[in-house]
Amino acid sequence: MKHTLIVAAATLLAINTTNASEMKQIRISTDRTDLVLKVAENGRLYQSYFGEKLLNEADLNQLGWSVHAASDGSVSRRGWEVYSGSGNEDFFEPALAITHNDGNPSTWLYYVSHSTREVEGGVQTDIVLRDDQYPVEVTLHYVAYPKENVIKTWSDIRHEEKKPILLSAYASTMLYFSRPAYYLTEFSSDWAKEAQMSTLPLQFGKKVIDTKLGSRAAMHTHPFFIVGLDQPAQERQGEVLMGTLAWTGNFRFTFEVDNVGNLRVIPGINPYASTYKLKRNETFTTPEFIFTLSTEGTGQGSRDLQTWARNYQLKDGKGPRLTLLNNWENTAFDFDQETLAELMREAKDLGVDMFLLDDGWFGNKYPRKDDKAGLGDWEVTHDKLPGGIGALTDSAREAGVKFGLWIEPEMVNPKSELFERHPEWAIHYPNRETYYYRNQLVLDMSNPAVQEYVYGVVDQLLKENPGIAYFKWDCNSPITNIYSPYLKADQGQLYIDHVRGIYRVLQRVHDNYPQVAMMLCSGGGARCDYEALKYFTEFWCSDNTDPVERIYIQWGFSQFFPAKAMCAHVTSWNRKASIKFRTDVASMCKLGFDLGLKELNADELLYCQQAVANWKRLQSVILDGDQYRLVSPYESNHMAVNYVNADGDKAVLFAYDIYPRYQEKLLPVKLQGLDPHKFYRIEEINLMPGVASALPTNGKVLSGDYLMKVGLDVLGFTPMQSCVVELTAVK
Repeated sequence: MKHTLIVAAATLLAINTTNASEMKQIRISTDRTDLVLKVAENGRLYQSYFGEKLLNEADLNQLGWSVHAASDGSVSRRGWEVYSGSGNEDFFEPALAITHNDGNPSTWLYYVSHSTREVEGGVQTDIVLRDDQYPVEVTLHYVAYPKENVIKTWSDIRHEEKKPILLSAYASTMLYFSRPAYYLTEFSSDWAKEAQMSTLPLQFGKKVIDTKLGSRAAMHTHPFFIVGLDQPAQERQGEVLMGTLAWTGNFRFTFEVDNVGNLRVIPGINPYASTYKLKRNETFTTPEFIFTLSTEGTGQGSRDLQTWARNYQLKDGKGPRLTLLNNWENTAFDFDQETLAELMREAKDLGVDMFLLDDGWFGNKYPRKDDKAGLGDWEVTHDKLPGGIGALTDSAREAGVKFGLWIEPEMVNPKSELFERHPEWAIHYPNRETYYYRNQLVLDMSNPAVQEYVYGVVDQLLKENPGIAYFKWDCNSPITNIYSPYLKADQGQLYIDHVRGIYRVLQRVHDNYPQVAMMLCSGGGARCDYEALKYFTEFWCSDNTDPVERIYIQWGFSQFFPAKAMCAHVTSWNRKASIKFRTDVASMCKLGFDLGLKELNADELLYCQQAVANWKRLQSVILDGDQYRLVSPYESNHMAVNYVNADGDKAVLFAYDIYPRYQEKLLPVKLQGLDPHKFYRIEEINLMPGVASALPTNGKVLSGDYLMKVGLDVLGFTPMQSCVVELTAVK
């Protein structure tokens, strides 16, 4: 078989080198972007163009493939190879690194064939490459979504060598640019400080963004980035690449500027401590890398990604979302059955759809009274909840709300019956002192028995309690004590097989209980990727619910995710902020509450009830409409954003004063996305009882043209003040 593959590759090489004019060209296109690949004279595949869509197909024939001048004046065969292997003549970072059976560390991939087919929303292109000396095959996959201007790409690696080969690098793709300057916007993070944006120029050498945490992998940095081409990324103008990796584990983005000022972008799984032993005929599939190239700044790029996510990637992306009342900030671990029943009645009184019971409901030998015990023992604490989950779902039904439940099934406390029975199910060293993060360990999801157990937790809860409508699925610890008792000698598989094991469980849950909505949570926003969101309807942006901090957090996440996917709760964090300000900040995303209604006075409660009713009435605009970020908190002491529905006849504007300076100059906020030929009635909503609108244009009818060119005076001088405006087209 090896001989057959070599002969086939050699034949293809001979065909491809006959005439430069006959070089095969592969065009991967959206309505606004072209990614053009070309098989060069040497039979290998190169990127020949990536940019704004070319209008004339004949112009494609003028595209060549990039070469470099060698130091002696000759022409080097180095170029922009689409999936460069280690050990070839390219001097920079490769996409793929393989050690073959004979110890040879080189891989040279040659074009074999390509095909296209229609898929939901777009066109998939599959390109087969093979090594000319080893029976190794790589298939590159691209799906272009024309309307949304989004492309996703991933790679399949397989071989037929007699023994396993070793993969030490396995990127999802490579993209190249040749511009005067590049500026990277990255998203750093920590607990309660997610999605913090910062920008720096990319200069000669490498800039690497990566994580080595395994689980809760995005705790310190998030799996997405923006590259401003020629200039730092701007909201409404300029060319930007916006990319995100659909992977819930360790990831790495490499940005390398070479000796002549060209940039290569290499996204993929982080190969740190993960040399992967790939068996014969086994396929290694890399994560999807999802990207858009916007020529109208990050605003348009975000809208494209948000629309794409709702249409194709996010679980139930076109469906509604449940407003909720959570008990955590109100009760923490201290509750009983009657307390929860009363909170369900409060949820109904507030007007939300669901009551969510958080941590602290499980464990008997080691009851869950704090975070030191009980994880792994997913049975109701009998003396706290004698009626079990069934009594709670009954109470929810009687109150007229749905019931949701917090779980953390991938984790275990050493102080638990599960750990006593199966210590080998936890990731931990056999011969070193164990380090505990948050008093817990991570279950080894590479182990099929553990996968079965974790699925069984969810399956049993839902079979016994069909009234459960929602799970908040948490993950509070990174992987520590990094050793798998199951994998034993193949520890290089752990970080990857662990994540794949999680996906197997989530796929089973999705297949068997598709109607159950789920929140993706990881001690806040440390899980926020589009692979996980195939199985979750939304994610928890941060445990930090201070509305001022949330403005920055939600601004950052909105670069890549629709409001529909972003959970925001009204809590007691930052009591200096009014209940109106706290609620208005949460209302720009998927709205929830996590506080006791008894701490509100009568006017505050009435306000919250009205705000919930307004949000539910306008949910289709906020969650499904186009989002326009108008005023950046990074560039001012204010923030504003508006949403517009598909017909352009309904819009909602949110404006926030954070900490204005004394008598600073205030400018009208110019809306975006309206129909300039339509007229809109202006109404300020979410007003406190008895408080009249101070908006000068309240109740007036103004044209979309005026609103976008002149704007509304919605900003003020009072710290932590907010204004919500509903705009309705009139005939």
